[in-house]
Amino acid sequence: MGERNDAAVAAATMLAATIFLAPALGARDELMLQDTLKSIVVAFGALAAGIACFWPFARRHESPKWHSAMWLPLALMAYALGSMTWSHTYLAGVEAIRWFLFALIVFVGINSFTRERLPWLAWGVFGGGLVASVWAAMQFWFDVTWFPQGPAPASTFINRNFFAEFAICTLPFGAMLLARARKSQLIALLAVANAVVIVAVLMTGTRAALIALWLQLLVLFPYVAIRFREQFAFDKWSDVSRVVAIGLLFTTVLGLGMLPTGNPAIEREGRGLTALERGLGRTASIAPGDPSLALRMVMWKATLRVIEARPLSGVGAGAWESEVPLYQEPGAQLETDFYVHNEFLQLIAEYGLIGWAFLAGLLAWFYLALKSSVLDRTEAGAAEGPWRSMVLCSLASFMVVSQVGFPWRMAATGALFAICLGVLAASDNRLRIGLVPREKVLSRGVAYGAIASLSLAAALAAYISLRAAQAEQKLVTATLIAFEISASGAPNDARWNGRKQEMLNLAREGIALNPHYRKITPLIGDELGRWGHWREAVTIWESVLASRPNIVVIMTNAARGHLVMGNVNRAQAWLDKALAIQPKAKSVLSLQVLLLGYTGQDRRALDVVRTAIADNNYDFDLVNFGYAIAVRAGDQELAQQAFRLRAQGWPQMAQPTAPAASPPQMSASKG
Repeated sequence: MGERNDAAVAAATMLAATIFLAPALGARDELMLQDTLKSIVVAFGALAAGIACFWPFARRHESPKWHSAMWLPLALMAYALGSMTWSHTYLAGVEAIRWFLFALIVFVGINSFTRERLPWLAWGVFGGGLVASVWAAMQFWFDVTWFPQGPAPASTFINRNFFAEFAICTLPFGAMLLARARKSQLIALLAVANAVVIVAVLMTGTRAALIALWLQLLVLFPYVAIRFREQFAFDKWSDVSRVVAIGLLFTTVLGLGMLPTGNPAIEREGRGLTALERGLGRTASIAPGDPSLALRMVMWKATLRVIEARPLSGVGAGAWESEVPLYQEPGAQLETDFYVHNEFLQLIAEYGLIGWAFLAGLLAWFYLALKSSVLDRTEAGAAEGPWRSMVLCSLASFMVVSQVGFPWRMAATGALFAICLGVLAASDNRLRIGLVPREKVLSRGVAYGAIASLSLAAALAAYISLRAAQAEQKLVTATLIAFEISASGAPNDARWNGRKQEMLNLAREGIALNPHYRKITPLIGDELGRWGHWREAVTIWESVLASRPNIVVIMTNAARGHLVMGNVNRAQAWLDKALAIQPKAKSVLSLQVLLLGYTGQDRRALDVVRTAIADNNYDFDLVNFGYAIAVRAGDQELAQQAFRLRAQGWPQMAQPTAPAASPPQMSASKG
């Protein structure tokens, strides 16, 4: 039994350390994306904890514990594996791995987190959130730029929304530690630490996280404090300790919250110079007509059309970003994002009936857990209640931010989600809530097979991590070189020939390592197109289309490149595909005019121009090429109209393109 306890302690410690390190660490340069590093930390932490967890089962010291909630992620993993055969193989494979690691973390939590070990977990979760909050505060006040990312303060995350969504889910763990603290020094320290996390969330101005913050501070924490007052140490604090805790918490939030930012980029945003200004102002700005919400509404409506079309089968695990262009509003030509920004909608759209079942099972479980936590007045219920409430508060915050973001896809936040489910399931087992299956000793062969499989998975994770790191390094370096050349203002100067060749070599090597890097690879092609290097640009765009075949704007880019090079048939093929998906997209219409004019079909081209102008659905290229073709065809009325629209809409541009029989020379892509 001692060996079993040692292994369980090791597994619990590994998970606590993982959830501390994932948010605390960040990549120092742009050659690795922040979530790639966090994914590596979570993957190896989960696999190591899994091996430690299974070791005593192989030695037959104890039977593994189970919970019916384990079937939820396992069902999604099975669907993802199946959808690899009929949907997007790569994206479905990534999803299968994600849900395997998720299920593993839940399993380890069930088998290692006894009530006595939960404080370790609370310190790991809250410690990670606190360190990440300190990084965010340094970015806000001192403009620290150690971690390449989007708008500050993003801490060690690529986006400040991702940081805020994680940090707010750690606050219940910090509140729990504070409520349990007995020594005055620890009480003071935790009061300040909780205040720092609150201030960091206010600094981000992330409205979903702010809603969760007010929900915690005004509703959830007061209720839990009253309901389980006798189980918390604060009920026995001296008056001095209470004054110190409350005073330090409030004065730290107010004091730090009123310190102005020292980050010029944050100042330019005009959303407030202090954490309190940003937090309160952004909360007050929540409204149906908000531009950010409007953009999300576009994605949600497209996703609802996906669900309507495929309610049972779904489009395949992870395949939303590949399939959603087929369901966008007529005339849409650009992807709005790579994720829905609503985890529930994305799950149903991708997983169909299995997604519906997952959500129904999850919500039913949460309801039963909440009911039992509130109503259970037994001694065991009183002992478990505070910890269950902590986890439920974190999960409630997680559900809030899941409505307008994608925290399930983020390594640190997704791992915290799985850990919370594991802790809740372990508590259910101790209270004998729900269907608790009879424990069954694993055969040594099965247990050793599980250890061998996890060891093999760790080796595979090392291989995948190495390839991912190499691919990102090569593609990001190639992109930075492309931006450097463009910034010179003379990209076709001979002095850049060597750097261009280096860039192309890196791009080829990166694509060979991973041809599915949708977020980075097209940027290289876009810059090549702007320089007029169409052959190389088309090669890169078509490598992206091989993985994401429904992106209209990249299709039109590739078609334009082929047309410039005289490959009319290839250009026509891409135009036909684009027309089948979005016949009213501006880039598609302008390409259609260009191709019809190039092949001598002026009358058809001018019909398209007239219709587009009448529908107020045109861009610069359409009126520019329309003018040239109208002049060539002798249609003075349409030529004058196109010229007038061009002058009104784009007065800064050069004179209209003259009609010619040779391929048009274009210097900028639309990607």
